[in-house]
Amino acid sequence: MNYIYVYLIFSKTGTWLSRALNIFSDTKYVHASISFDDSFSKMYSFGRTNPSNPFSGGFVEENLFDGVYKNNPLSECIIYKVKITDKQYDCLLKEVQLFQSEKDKYRYNFLGLFGVLVNRPLKRKDHYFCTQFVSEILIKSEIYYTQKMPELIKPSDLFLVHNKELIYEGLITNHPLTQCS
Repeated sequence: MNYIYVYLIFSKTGTWLSRALNIFSDTKYVHASISFDDSFSKMYSFGRTNPSNPFSGGFVEENLFDGVYKNNPLSECIIYKVKITDKQYDCLLKEVQLFQSEKDKYRYNFLGLFGVLVNRPLKRKDHYFCTQFVSEILIKSEIYYTQKMPELIKPSDLFLVHNKELIYEGLITNHPLTQCS
């Protein structure tokens, strides 16, 4: 059986939303993204669609070294590579492509964040927050198993994904790829 890797990126940017979520979080990393390659130039999540506008949220293609991360030089991250099968990879890629193909219809689930705080899922059609999105596609791809609904998943819950290996933790500006630029 062949195995390949995907990458889970958890970050703390220092934006006002990141700082507010950090107050109620059990981990310092409050944002989650997924990437199919270790250049981290294409990461997928739900967040700001315009880095300078905190209220414009939806499905986003992020770059670890640009946008919100570049605008906040003290951004920190922890990155895991996750070993998966070809079948899981294909399913995961298909899920992300579905979101990409209709990205304009998706919005950020701000209300859902409050649901997590009070442990009451707030599922809204075409609305996601970062960990809701990442966990949902990981669950559908049979990479992550949990009894929790995606609407209640926190970044620390995603630390329980199996077959993962820590590859970096620290300031994004200190990441080895940043040093090569």
